[in-house]
Amino acid sequence: MNNTIKLAFLGAVALATSSTAALAGSELVRGLTTGLSVGMPLPEGVYDISVGSYGGWDAKTAPMGLNEAYAIPVWLIWWTPWQILGGRVEFDTTTGVGDLWNAGNTWHPLNVNRTIASQDGIGLDSWLNTLVEAGIGWNLGGGWGVSLHAGAWLPSTQTVPSLLGRNYTAFQGAAAVSYVANGWNLSATGIYGSGGGEETVLLPFGPATARQAEWVNLDLTATKHFGKAEVGAVAYGSWDLTNSGEVTCYLSGGTAASLAPCKQHQFAVGSLVGYDFGIFLAQAKLTWDVEESNYRGKETRGSLTIVKPLWIAMPPEAPLK
Repeated sequence: MNNTIKLAFLGAVALATSSTAALAGSELVRGLTTGLSVGMPLPEGVYDISVGSYGGWDAKTAPMGLNEAYAIPVWLIWWTPWQILGGRVEFDTTTGVGDLWNAGNTWHPLNVNRTIASQDGIGLDSWLNTLVEAGIGWNLGGGWGVSLHAGAWLPSTQTVPSLLGRNYTAFQGAAAVSYVANGWNLSATGIYGSGGGEETVLLPFGPATARQAEWVNLDLTATKHFGKAEVGAVAYGSWDLTNSGEVTCYLSGGTAASLAPCKQHQFAVGSLVGYDFGIFLAQAKLTWDVEESNYRGKETRGSLTIVKPLWIAMPPEAPLK
C-alpha cells in the first residue's frame, strides 16, 4: 500500500464485537482499537478487518483459572463519498465469535446449565452480539483527524446467553483523535456503553439476576513506522460507571456467600509490532494488566489484527500498490 493509504487504513474504524466476559465490564472487547488511528477517516471504499485474540488468568491469580478467546472473522466498513459538516460518513457491521474454557479445574462457573459434568478443559463457544454502527470523520490537515461513532448492539439469544451473548439492545458511542504524520500514529479513543440489560442466569446454587453495567473505555496508541515495519506501545483502561449484577462478582471468583453488586475496572499496557505486506497490514500486540479490580485477576493477552481494503475509489495520482 502507498504511505497515504497505509496510515489512513489504520484509521477510523468501527468499534465492534461483544466482550466474552460474563456480563462484566464493557460490552466492547477491552483494548480492541489500540494500534488503530481511529480519529483519521479512511479514503472512500470498502474495507475488511479480521481480529483474533487470546487471554487468560491462571490459578495463581484467579481462584478458578479461565481462558478467554475471541475472533472477528469479517468486519465490514464502508467509507462513503457523502459528507456532513465537512466530515465523511461511514457505516459498518460485524459479529464476533467467543470461546471460554477453564484452565484445568474440575469445576468452573461456566458449567451453569448443569448439563456439563465436572470435566477438565470444559468450555463454551458461540457467536456474539452484532453491532451496527455509523460514524463521521474529519481530516483536519497536518496529520490530525477526529471522528465520532454511534451504534447499537442487537439482541442475541445463545444457549447460555448471559455468558456469550446479551439478549437485549444497548447503545455504544465513541470519540477519537489521531495524529498520523511522519510515520507516527498517536491516537486516543474514548468509548461509552449504556449497558442496562438484565437477564437470569442459572448458577450451580440456583438462578441469579445478572445486569450489564454502564461503562467507559479508553484506548491509547503510540507507534512509529520504519519503512514497512511498525513498533510502539499501547495501553487501555475500562471502568464500570454503575454496578453490575450480583452474578458478575461471583463469576469473577467470589463465592455464593459473598454475592454483591460490584464495579469493575482494569488498566493494561503492552507493545505492538506491525508489518505492511502490500496487500494487507498485520499488527501483533501483547498486553498485561498492571491494575484491576473485581475481575478474575491480572490478565495477559495476545492479539493479531489483519486489515485490508476490498475496494477503494482511488484517484489516478494515488494508486493502491
